[in-house]
Amino acid sequence: MSATNAIGNSESNAAHKLHVVTNDRVGLSRNAESNGPLQILQSALAAMNEGRFSEVVQRFDDGFSFNDHALNLEFTNKERLTEFLEKSRELFPDTTLEVVSLFETGDHAIAQWRLTATQTEPYGANSYRVPVSVFGVTIVCVENERIVEWSEYYDENTSRRVGLAALFTEWIDY
Repeated sequence: MSATNAIGNSESNAAHKLHVVTNDRVGLSRNAESNGPLQILQSALAAMNEGRFSEVVQRFDDGFSFNDHALNLEFTNKERLTEFLEKSRELFPDTTLEVVSLFETGDHAIAQWRLTATQTEPYGANSYRVPVSVFGVTIVCVENERIVEWSEYYDENTSRRVGLAALFTEWIDY
């Protein structure tokens, strides 16, 4: 694997000195030598998994683009992106992101992941907790150790995040 590096559940890559813990966290080993796209994505996902959203957003370049293709949302403003990530955690407080595999090629890194959470839905006088489990992919482009593009792909219906998207969609009255 010269130009393309991969890390998954059953494979480790000594060249990057990284590891993936797939129970509920992804972490960057302390002895990683560089801040390439793979390490930047991995540390961003770890911070996101722990709710440290301002730390994640600080890794973005000033001229960034964050696209959630399932929800058809794009963010280019750091404050608005932080608000989106915080609202997501507020609506799904027990969210866990399990990284299945990580790949790097050139200035891009790709993470395949599984997100689990619980959504509380009111039903009359009662509330029900509905489990959410969705597989997805995040693709980032990194330039000068800053994230310039972040794209997420997953199934909108399975994710049960339509209510979240509605909070960040501009509506037009006719």
